[in-house]
Amino acid sequence: MRLSILALLALIGCSSPAPLPVVDAVDLQRYAGRWYVWARFDHSFERGCSCSIAEYTVMPDHVRVLNLCKEGGSWRTIEGKAFPVEGSNNAKLKVQFFWPFKGDYYILALDSAYQHVLVGEPGRSYLWMMSRTPQVDEAVYETLSAKAAELGFDSKKLMRMKCAE
Repeated sequence: MRLSILALLALIGCSSPAPLPVVDAVDLQRYAGRWYVWARFDHSFERGCSCSIAEYTVMPDHVRVLNLCKEGGSWRTIEGKAFPVEGSNNAKLKVQFFWPFKGDYYILALDSAYQHVLVGEPGRSYLWMMSRTPQVDEAVYETLSAKAAELGFDSKKLMRMKCAE
């Protein structure tokens, strides 16, 4: 009897996470602009940041990504590119900050006014809540936190951020 690698991993207790659903479609022109990170999972590349901002600019063949992080009294930046995944209606992107590596950027929830967004990746190790403004209502946080938990993220790991430029 032959077992696939996935079946073998499932038998020994290692399984991949369930597929991660995304929003139906994203209008990149409306999505472009400044987003403030007001809650996120802890990870090394934003550790120590008191404020994080992502700015997106639509280019002819990609989306320019500029991430800003306020650490101490100064800003540090990193620039990258995002490429829409074919067939995802722009709800899934591959983001590249260092060639040749690309990471998943999945838009999991987005309000119709493009004011609040929940972004994650299939392994559920990274999660961001962003808004067009530095502060949000508690109800928005609760709604997006519940959505994250429903999708299999450990929402207790969310760290709240305060951004005052």
